[in-house]
Amino acid sequence: MKTRRLPARTLVGAVAVVALAALSLQGCAVVNGSGDDPNTLRVMMGADTTYPKERKQWQRDTAAEFKRTTGADIQWETYSSAQEELTAIQTSVISGQGPDVYAIGTTFTPTAYATGAFVEMGAKEWKAIGGKDQFDPASFGISGPSPSKQIGIPFASRPFVMAVNKDLLAKAGITDMPTTWDELTADAKATTGDGRHGMAIAYADGFDPWKFVWGMSQNAGNTIVDGSEAEIDSEAVANAYRTYFDWVTKDGVVDPAAIGWNNAQALAQFTEGKAAFFPMTTTTAINSFEGTKVDGKYEFALLPTVPPGATERPADGIEAASILSGDNWVVADYGTKQDLSFAFVKQLSAPKAQLEYYDLFGNLPTNASAAADLAADNPQLKPIIDAGRLSKPTAFTGAWSDIQLALVDVVVQSIPSLKSGEVSDDQLRARLEAAQRDAQATLDRQKNGGL
Repeated sequence: MKTRRLPARTLVGAVAVVALAALSLQGCAVVNGSGDDPNTLRVMMGADTTYPKERKQWQRDTAAEFKRTTGADIQWETYSSAQEELTAIQTSVISGQGPDVYAIGTTFTPTAYATGAFVEMGAKEWKAIGGKDQFDPASFGISGPSPSKQIGIPFASRPFVMAVNKDLLAKAGITDMPTTWDELTADAKATTGDGRHGMAIAYADGFDPWKFVWGMSQNAGNTIVDGSEAEIDSEAVANAYRTYFDWVTKDGVVDPAAIGWNNAQALAQFTEGKAAFFPMTTTTAINSFEGTKVDGKYEFALLPTVPPGATERPADGIEAASILSGDNWVVADYGTKQDLSFAFVKQLSAPKAQLEYYDLFGNLPTNASAAADLAADNPQLKPIIDAGRLSKPTAFTGAWSDIQLALVDVVVQSIPSLKSGEVSDDQLRARLEAAQRDAQATLDRQKNGGL
């Protein structure tokens, strides 16, 4: 049987997901391997390249408080990409040695759940971290496949919204925020000119592109994954990619240089006052706005929730203002330091710790009390809090990490065409068909136990 060679990034994700799923079938194959020192807790988090100094200080302060209350030390470890995150968990599951606690992105939680390597939270475990009722109920949307089967402990919330330059909108006579994707395109055209562009977009970013496609598709009633079936090769998804690509090729509302940009470069364009809309951003950008040309001149708004080509959401459309985004703590089930792990999570789930984390990094609290206090003191955060309430989870399947990479790969493969000025319908169709095959193959392997 002839097979098509997968793109490198998709292949990495597919192999990792299959390996993790296969490992989960082995049951409790490894134990007591979370490190030799019983008084050192190993904690793995994503590297913070935006606020590295603040992250180091936060880690020192957190470790000092942990030492004071438990007598134990913390060994911090980091990953800088989804691939590194997958590899770290895979290696830990195989060897039985690895971090005791992970901070993982919410969209990665299904893949982590599929390994069977993390503690499933029951009444005893929730009590150990201070109670389940301390968290905003909305933050549990992707903690597990059901309310009774959860591994993800909510840590930070990052719903996606738009930052808008109020001055540029006022000059263009725009008084109402766009609620449809077509209105956003029209408003972006109205604010393009004089060396400025309507939107700051990062086509080469490793994380952002798929979120645009996912959101527009959801609004049209397409969930990307329906049960065990992929829905990538569809009109709704094609329209989403077409809209996203046309912004830079046909509509001219995005700087052509953005074809090679990552999120930080798009953020820089907005902070320089050279873009009216900065869609797909979060509260983590707030600190970056301070002291720039947009300081005091920006506000947040919900992303559109009416799909491209429509003036209202169809009957089966989903009012997904954002993916359910943020970080979850997961506690390793292969080691013997779970008491220390729960003490650590309890420390960082308290209102004071949650508000301090927001002040440093801009991540919204998942602790309900802290979130309420923050909202009361910062009315400008209302659109972001509303986005959190209107957030929808990605499909809860161990195959999602590979599907996400497949969605990004469509953009990666289209970069040369974007630079030449057009992604043809035939090119787009072929790439969606390939992504569909890759996604369905991964879903099928998951359905068959990773075989």
